[in-house]
Amino acid sequence: MSQPDLAALPRLPRDADGPVFAEPWQAQAFALALELHAQGAFTWADWAQALARELASDPSDDGGRYYDHWVAALEALASARGLAAPAELGARKAAWDQAYRTTPHGKPVALS
Repeated sequence: MSQPDLAALPRLPRDADGPVFAEPWQAQAFALALELHAQGAFTWADWAQALARELASDPSDDGGRYYDHWVAALEALASARGLAAPAELGARKAAWDQAYRTTPHGKPVALS
């Protein structure tokens, strides 16, 4: 599987070994982008353009919201490519939000 040029991704949180993630969901979003590319959902050029648009939409971000922009770029590409309709994405986000808010502290969050 080809990999993106990580040095070309602006503001990507990384250390000498590669990308770093503050939360598990960030690693999952990163892996999802790699898998969607591997399955032919988009090219790295398409990905770079989508992510650049998202990053440009928030010039005051100091990198702390990088993976929020990453997810927004994934959602935009998924919608544009017909992989998921915006309404589907919105419903899934609402379901996760509800599950998160109603799950007791210390318990895993799961969709019903």
